Amino acid sequence: MGRGLGAILSSESKVSINSATDKGAEVLLGQIVEVSLEDIYPNATQPRTYFDEKALEDLAQSIKALGVIQPITVRKDGERFEIISGERRYRASKLAKLTSIPAYIRLVNDQELLEMALVENIQREDLDSIEIALTYQRLLDEIGMTQENLSQRVGKERSTITNSIRLLRLTPAVQNAIRGGEISAGHGRAILSLDSSELQRELFETILKEGLNVRQSEVLANSLKAPSLKTPKSVKVLSNELKKAQKRLSDVLEVKVEIKTLGNGKKGKIVLDFNNESELETILAHFK
Repeated sequence: MGRGLGAILSSESKVSINSATDKGAEVLLGQIVEVSLEDIYPNATQPRTYFDEKALEDLAQSIKALGVIQPITVRKDGERFEIISGERRYRASKLAKLTSIPAYIRLVNDQELLEMALVENIQREDLDSIEIALTYQRLLDEIGMTQENLSQRVGKERSTITNSIRLLRLTPAVQNAIRGGEISAGHGRAILSLDSSELQRELFETILKEGLNVRQSEVLANSLKAPSLKTPKSVKVLSNELKKAQKRLSDVLEVKVEIKTLGNGKKGKIVLDFNNESELETILAHFK
């Protein structure tokens, strides 16, 4: 698949070419080359923090049979190469006892390296919702993107990004449950709809205990919120005199009249209802 690194670079240029402006950099751009695994090292800021050992073993077996189908992407760093994307393929290739791996070589600075690694990470289909949310947050904090910039960069709606980042407000126990597949991000959003940490804990425990789906969790969340929504408001009853005044005004103006008292009942306001401009003109005519 790839050309040997020696066919692309001389020993001198292997050291001297480190940026796109260096002489001879054009020979690297767009090339797939075979790079020794000994010359490659992982990205210390790699967004992915968990690698399933069983999945790596399966990938290693596939590589033994078919080879590395998709090249990894690396950044040239002196005589060595830092991984931008493809650490799973790199790890599996080592398990498969390969000595080299096909790679695209990029010439980027530290910030570009982090941005490329983070954005590439988001595009993966096997990431859990919390890892995606953490990646979004890193792009905002460490790269300095706005949510609008991020939306355009990763091709996601801004609301999708906002809802994802909100998951980071969940307790560590709930986040771990999402990462472990016990509950989904939808369950997490239902839990976040509750303001009280105690109610959030109660809903979370009920979801786990009863195996509620997302819709059932949302219904339960609404029922837990209901008591706070049904706090009775004090109702002020009009005196007989005000009721009579309300009726007299309604009869004279020929519209519905409502007198509302404020505070201790000594102050208030009169509300006149009208359905169209004609009725408004009729009301105004009484004041002329």
